[in-house]
Amino acid sequence: MSFERLWAELLPVGRSDQGGYRRFSWTPADLDGRAWFADTARGIGLDVETDRNGNQWAWWGSGGDAVVTGSHLDSVPDGGAFDGPLGVVSSLAAVAALRSRGVAPARPVAVVNFVEEEGARFGVPCLGSRLLTGAIAPSRARELRDSDGVSWADAMTDADLDATGLGADPARLASIGTFVELHVEQGRGLVESGAAVGVASAIWPHGRWRFEFAGEANHAGTTRLADRRDPMLTFAATVLGAREQAAQAGALATFGRVAVEPNGTNAIASLVRAWLDSRAPDERSLARVVEAVTSLAAERGDRDGVKVTVTAESETPVVEFTASLRDELAWLVGRDDGPAPILPTGAGHDAGVLSAHVPTAMLFVRNPTGVSHAPGEYAGPDDCLAGVEALTTVLAHLATR
Repeated sequence: MSFERLWAELLPVGRSDQGGYRRFSWTPADLDGRAWFADTARGIGLDVETDRNGNQWAWWGSGGDAVVTGSHLDSVPDGGAFDGPLGVVSSLAAVAALRSRGVAPARPVAVVNFVEEEGARFGVPCLGSRLLTGAIAPSRARELRDSDGVSWADAMTDADLDATGLGADPARLASIGTFVELHVEQGRGLVESGAAVGVASAIWPHGRWRFEFAGEANHAGTTRLADRRDPMLTFAATVLGAREQAAQAGALATFGRVAVEPNGTNAIASLVRAWLDSRAPDERSLARVVEAVTSLAAERGDRDGVKVTVTAESETPVVEFTASLRDELAWLVGRDDGPAPILPTGAGHDAGVLSAHVPTAMLFVRNPTGVSHAPGEYAGPDDCLAGVEALTTVLAHLATR
């Protein structure tokens, strides 16, 4: 099965009216994607299973020391077509190519589709890989809720899966000898280097924090400015302060999700919930930014008569990918004039979660727009095929030695 054919099959699944994608975990679009994954993998001749946490696995052979590749199919709201799916489709295409060439692997090979990588529905990114590795308690995962109040456990049950067995899967984790994830680059590093494919060096430390600004609802037309306890003012000041703190630290800080109550045009808000996404080159810088934003929010809240509460929803330390594997793959997929570019990323990935447990690497495919998590995300056809060929070379190298 060619990459072009597989990509064309998956492309319509979950596309929204805005031109992006809404593949949220356990929704009909996500279930359609999961069905496509299972049917496609079986068509290649792989054995498909779903683990206790909802992650899908497609196996070529069995046993330990497996070479595993893959990514995720879920998306952020109106996200692009490539973030996640490019890795899944490329992995299936690479394994299909190896099988068609008559390659006989000495180690098992598997393709995985991790669930809830984006955290768009239930709030915790890389949830499937965090559960697999024991990085999150199953009791907490079961009670995670979406914006409609549906729990993760209930959503899994509605998808005909058993949520009672959630949690660390040490036997499965021990069976993985190496994990390699291919991903569209979320930036323009490869554009500047002139290469179609690169290798990841590290993932910046990052996290998500929920800010709650509690004020007092009142009438927009009759309440004097001096009498207001308006949480929107505190929130707005916090957004501006976060940008300033991030700029000073050489970091990133984004408030991209907001929920307002009662959300009326002619009403002063009673409550604003907003989620801070912050990332930095090192953990000390990240901690300083979050602490500074929390402090300025509290100070402004005191002035506005607004109570500020901050809750950490997820925190991920810096990830340094296995240096020997990184350098080996850079030479393996490089050009005649030298190794492939090695570059860091500020984006989190399942590979980052697994890196604390198994040798892990990432391949990036050039994104000429530099845009990600939006419909403008893109990788050209030739670069996609270059990514598939690079991954095929990597899997053949790792699985036959």
